[in-house]
Amino acid sequence: MARRLKECGYSVTAVLDVNAPAAAELAAELGCKACTKLAEVTAAADVIFTVITNDAAMRSIYFGAGDNLLTEATGKIFINCATLSPAMFREVYDAAKQAEADSLEACMASSISHAREGKLYLMLGGDEAVYEQVKAMIEQMSVNRRFIGGPGSAAEVKALVNMVMNINTAGLAEGLGLAAALGHDLSLIREVFSQTERTPACSKPMPATWWPASTIAGSPPSMRRRIAASPLESLRALG
Repeated sequence: MARRLKECGYSVTAVLDVNAPAAAELAAELGCKACTKLAEVTAAADVIFTVITNDAAMRSIYFGAGDNLLTEATGKIFINCATLSPAMFREVYDAAKQAEADSLEACMASSISHAREGKLYLMLGGDEAVYEQVKAMIEQMSVNRRFIGGPGSAAEVKALVNMVMNINTAGLAEGLGLAAALGHDLSLIREVFSQTERTPACSKPMPATWWPASTIAGSPPSMRRRIAASPLESLRALG
């Protein structure tokens, strides 16, 4: 992300990372300062991007005793790109306001290569007026973006996206595992699915008769319930 911004003509003034050698190497490449303190980053920039691992790490960089990003942060804009809980984003948003700064969430749905090429998909939350201030910069970093709403809302959408992706992955694994257990050629299964006409998700139930009777009879009760139910019915059963 830093390399992308530099290439787009922005002045990257400081970097900091828990991996100090990597930060020093990047700083030398970009011609900026490799900071050792969080407050130094805030002092060196008008817009500060953060990408960290979890809520605990987010809390440490914003609320750590003695050194944190909110030190003398008046007028600064923080753009937080990690996948965190909505509550954590709201907590940072409120703290930034108290420090007379602004916090914007920019949850990513892409990979490292997309970040490098400015092809991220970004879901943004916070104050729309703040988003408009940094929109030109965000556009340089992303191929598409959507302002979702107030603080925490983008994190909620990101969590839902991750949930659907994980459900799809689990469903694929379960389906292929069942096919293998029944002795089917998995390449044939792939061919069937690639040729099957697709309908909009949850538009109509998938009839149980689509599955061979032996498959239904030989599967566990929980599997039989899922085979017989449409996606929409399954969701309703889960509440």
